[in-house]
Amino acid sequence: MCVFCAAIPTAAAVGTNLNSKQKAARGAAKAKGIELPSEKPIAKMTIGVIVLLAIGSVIYHSLKLPY
Repeated sequence: MCVFCAAIPTAAAVGTNLNSKQKAARGAAKAKGIELPSEKPIAKMTIGVIVLLAIGSVIYHSLKLPY
């Protein structure tokens, strides 16, 4: 498996983990009644990384010679 293909599920798992931690932290802050931490666009950044990795994978596999 190439580096691009291996990195796609890894990026998805890391992005999902970061997003769930952020939501849990915001929920805990809301329950305690303290100021909510700013929300970062982790889901959008994760999707962007996955799209870039998929494009890189397509380019790599298209240019790779079958020899």
